[in-house]
Amino acid sequence: MTTAPKPGTTPPRGATILGEETRGDFETKHMRINVGPQHPSTHGVLRLVVDLDGEEIAALSPRIGYLHTGFEKTMEHRTYQQGVTYSNRMDYLHAFGHDLAYVLSVEKLMDAKVPERAQRIRVILTELNRIASHLVFFGTGLLDMGALTPFFYGMRERERILDIFEMVTGVRMNYGYFRVGGLSKDLPDGFEAAVREFLNDMPKAIEQYNKLFEKNDIWVSRTKGVGVVSRETALEVGLTGPSARASGLNLDFRKAQPYSGYEDYTFDTITFEEGDAYQRFRIRMLEMEQSLNIVRQALDRLEPGPVKDPDRRISLPPREELESSMEAVIFHFKLVTEGFHPPRGEVYVPTESARGELGYYLVSDGGSMPYRVKARVPSLINLQALEPTCVGGLFADMVVNIATLDPVMGDVDK
Repeated sequence: MTTAPKPGTTPPRGATILGEETRGDFETKHMRINVGPQHPSTHGVLRLVVDLDGEEIAALSPRIGYLHTGFEKTMEHRTYQQGVTYSNRMDYLHAFGHDLAYVLSVEKLMDAKVPERAQRIRVILTELNRIASHLVFFGTGLLDMGALTPFFYGMRERERILDIFEMVTGVRMNYGYFRVGGLSKDLPDGFEAAVREFLNDMPKAIEQYNKLFEKNDIWVSRTKGVGVVSRETALEVGLTGPSARASGLNLDFRKAQPYSGYEDYTFDTITFEEGDAYQRFRIRMLEMEQSLNIVRQALDRLEPGPVKDPDRRISLPPREELESSMEAVIFHFKLVTEGFHPPRGEVYVPTESARGELGYYLVSDGGSMPYRVKARVPSLINLQALEPTCVGGLFADMVVNIATLDPVMGDVDK
């Protein structure tokens, strides 16, 4: 770090003087450093330009775009049903949440009638995926602070959830199981037993997590009063999801604007007032318990029935009909090669992902592909809270703040 020139002297050619401050007889200059885009403690490919005054952060600017994939524009050149291939790749930790948000918007365009069984299954899988996402938050967040053990505990339960997803979809990520009008297929044998076993075991695991860290002196000192986001700041930057509720914003779209049958379930919206890193951790622990409660209710109400809208404009005909009905073969051929044609219009359906408000704004011009796809993703908006969260705090707390805001960079850059 170079010393600022004395008053009345000319600075060297090419020198840039940033944030000069005078303290007695000394003149200091902020140090500007780049964190990332390859730093091991950043969650994905994120670059931060940080101005430091000693150990204190004087200014911080997130620089994004290193993971830009162009999913939105690509989806505008695919049929509506093919869009499911891309939606779940944005937030790969809560992929079912993205798929659900996308198909809900298309179904609103088409005025689709999704069967009740399909609605229940969607809720079960989305809430299990929310728990899996929070487990990654828990394990990697504490790993960022130097605590290795909780990561292995969190991954233990997450693997059980991924086993259930593999049983249903055949894969462990990028599922593509939801379809416009319902699901690709019904649940396999053994699904209910596997989920109920997990529901019985998970509360004990959450109790273990709390014993590990909730009253740990080191963890409490690293998180309590650290990275405070006031309610006013949360509103100003558009923060949503668990991080916003930790700052006192009582907003959960599962209750505020129920979708996919969430109005049928009883669960609590957890809020805190402190808005610090400690409460952003705690709120996700408590929300996992609420998700378990929702899954249990949905499983109890799961009745036999169809899992696709029978409207042949939307859903492929049953495979057995293809052997005896030329009409079914024609519908199948048209849907696979061309897709369906929603009426002209625009829609947006807000949902509650693991990170906050998630929705797809779709514009239809009457063709088989959307004219415009715009994903309102929570990670991008929530990242705006990083600067007010970090400025004035210690550089050592920056990674804690990144972890507790829980961004997924695929969700940011999309």
